[in-house]
Amino acid sequence: MTAPLRVAVIGLGDISTVHLAAIADSADAVLVGVCDPDDVRRDAVATAAGVEGYADHRDLLDRAAPDVVHICTPHFTHSDIAVDALERGVNVILEKPLAATRDEGQRVVDAAATSTARIAVCFQNRYNTAVQRAKEILDSGELGAVRGAWATVLWHRSPDYYRASPWRGTWAGGGGGLLMNQAIHTVDLVQWLVGEVTHVAGSAGTRALGDTIEVEDTADLVLTHANGARSVLFATVAHIDNEPVAIEITAEHGRLILKGDLEIIRADGSREIVSEDAMGTGERAYWGGAHVRLITDFHRSLGEPGPFWIDAAAAQKSLEIIQDVYDQSFPHRRVPAPASHEWSTTS
Repeated sequence: MTAPLRVAVIGLGDISTVHLAAIADSADAVLVGVCDPDDVRRDAVATAAGVEGYADHRDLLDRAAPDVVHICTPHFTHSDIAVDALERGVNVILEKPLAATRDEGQRVVDAAATSTARIAVCFQNRYNTAVQRAKEILDSGELGAVRGAWATVLWHRSPDYYRASPWRGTWAGGGGGLLMNQAIHTVDLVQWLVGEVTHVAGSAGTRALGDTIEVEDTADLVLTHANGARSVLFATVAHIDNEPVAIEITAEHGRLILKGDLEIIRADGSREIVSEDAMGTGERAYWGGAHVRLITDFHRSLGEPGPFWIDAAAAQKSLEIIQDVYDQSFPHRRVPAPASHEWSTTS
């Protein structure tokens, strides 16, 4: 497509700042509108950017006529907004997860399959330098067949984190807790690096924050892969601090250890380190440093044939894994439709 692309951002909470900065720095895009039902937030961002602000995403889609929308809203709104955009032929960059439930995720997959537009879902950690190198090594076969993997997400989220955006701690708003809002990136990486998941056994529970949230703060998963490998994952936001995410993959002729950087340990005893780019500091570091790479790649891919490589169908895989854990742990959960005014902040 001819640059600059007309780009808009829907949802002006925390993560939107990453998208807005990437758009501002891009030679391929120009911001033409922003949307949020919160008047104060919307007016502040619109004024600073010198663009029109909209309270309703459908008004933005119809009046601002964007080529691409970046959807940075709470989970329960993802499917409706993405489908509305795709049905209008507007390209979409969607923050994870694909949707709040597997059925809503399938709605987006189906809409994308019949739309002239493309969709990208922000599993930006696939763009990390160390992760890219790990994928390259595994795909080359130099370490032989993958036998299995383990991963940990040991993070801290306080009650205030959930009180600041109450939708995060509810089935109606978030579709789940830790797995949907934090550990989903690690679930995605494990299934992408190790291989297609054919069976999920897991449990999830509220072990530390039960007086604040109704969804899980801790979970463990055992994943069986189509290639015969087995992965185990433990994740929690009940830790006292935020530790680096760790993934270790064992193959026939060596191991890969991802913990920020990548350590490659070969069977002959040789070791190699692939350094990751600076990831930032504090709680926002878990977003990673690769959002800009994904956004730039997507913008520049428009007009090419076929789907984007991290599309709705790719994102549905991690959502299905998490929903399987919920089916086992919370078989009687109900996900009522939340009030539309609740979506004014995001993770």
